[in-house]
Amino acid sequence: MVIDVGPLLRGEVKKIDIDYMLTPEALWGIEFESDAHVTGALTDNAGYMRLVLKAELKYHGECARCLAPVSGVFSLDFERTVTTEGVLSDSQLEEDLDEYVVIHGSELDVDEPLSEELVLAFPKKLLCSEDCFGLCPKCGKPKREGDCGCPTKEIDPRLAILATLFDKEETSD
Repeated sequence: MVIDVGPLLRGEVKKIDIDYMLTPEALWGIEFESDAHVTGALTDNAGYMRLVLKAELKYHGECARCLAPVSGVFSLDFERTVTTEGVLSDSQLEEDLDEYVVIHGSELDVDEPLSEELVLAFPKKLLCSEDCFGLCPKCGKPKREGDCGCPTKEIDPRLAILATLFDKEETSD
């Protein structure tokens, strides 16, 4: 969304309300139910402009440990200081990239920084619960459904020959 900040820069208004839908960037293994609902405001307090947004996004995916379906609403709070072109040097903008958004002319494009922040802040792995135990490595049964009966301790076949040495020592005593 491109916001015309001319009235704010001229002092005609002190606040511009924002309410729109943002199409999120596709993420691997995640399906978005709809576009992200973005609400917030751009305010001017004696020349200090602040952009405050909240984005909510409904999603579906699979648990990274047990492959169970996972769905929910991801919520992101996005806050930046707004500055006009030429106020900050390129090196200052690079150092504090996550602190500022820049007005070009009398327009402020909020889609690019907000989309980038959504991608960076979205969980890398979805979990059905924080204490999900995953799947049994032998039979593939979800561990949340109970014990599957598979052995939990297995001897490394490369070291199995050592077990025969201990058996011989015990029989000779």
